[in-house]
Amino acid sequence: MESYAEYKEAFDRDGYVLIRQFLPPEEFEVLAANVARYICDVVPGLDEKLVFYQDRERPETLKQIQCMEQNDRFFAEYASAARWHDLARTLIGEPAMPMQLEWFNKPPNTEHPTPPHQDNYYFKLVPCHVASVWVAVDPIDRENGTLRYVAGSHRAGVRPHGRTDILGFSQGITDYTDADEEKEVALSLEPGDALIHHGWTIHRADPNTSSTRHRQAFAMVFQGESCRPDEEAKKVYADALKNQHQELGVAATG
Repeated sequence: MESYAEYKEAFDRDGYVLIRQFLPPEEFEVLAANVARYICDVVPGLDEKLVFYQDRERPETLKQIQCMEQNDRFFAEYASAARWHDLARTLIGEPAMPMQLEWFNKPPNTEHPTPPHQDNYYFKLVPCHVASVWVAVDPIDRENGTLRYVAGSHRAGVRPHGRTDILGFSQGITDYTDADEEKEVALSLEPGDALIHHGWTIHRADPNTSSTRHRQAFAMVFQGESCRPDEEAKKVYADALKNQHQELGVAATG
C-alpha cells in the first residue's frame, strides 16, 4: 500500500494537490498504450453519448471519452488499481470507489477552453467526499491548455452554474469574476504527473493554441463510501442536460 499522507494537508487546505510522477514510467507506458488502443479499436463502435468530438465529421477532433471501464477489459480491471485507490482513500479520508474512467483531450487547431466549474455540480453527491484524479498523458503547458485552480474555493461550497455550449462541460460558473482569476494557480504537467482536486474546487483550462500538439489526460473520479446522490437535484440536472444535448444534436443520455 502506497502512503500519500504527505499530500493530505495541502489537499484539505487548497482543494487540489499536484503529485509529480504519480505513475512510474513503466506503469505510465502501459496506461498510455491502452488509451491509444482504446481510441483506435473501441471508440469507433461506441454510442455517441460516450464520445464527444469538436467536429464529429473529423475523427482527429475527439475531445472526451466517458465510462471507459464499461467497454474494455483492461479499463474494467484498471478501475481497481491499488495506487489510485490508496491515493483517493488518503485524500478523501475514507474508502472510495471510482465513479467512471474518462479521457480528455484538447485537439490542435480547435482552440476551445474549459469553462470554470465545480465537478460536484454535475455529480450531485452529498456529502461531497469526491476527488478527481487527473493524470497527464501529454506534456501540458500554457500553449496547449494549462489547468487553473482557485485555491481554497472548495471551502466556500457550490457556486451558481449556467448552461454552456461545450459538450462534456454542459454547465459553467456564471458569476466568475476578475477576483477569481486573480486567485488562480496555473499548473503545467509532464506525462505521468497527477492533479487531484476536491469536488467543489473551482477549476478551468485554457484553450489549446498549438497547431500541432494534443493535450491528453486520463482520469478517475472517486466518491467516498459515505456519499449519496441528491436524487431531486440529480433529476433536475439530468432533464436539463437531456434537453441541452438534444438541442446540440447529441443522443439523449437518459
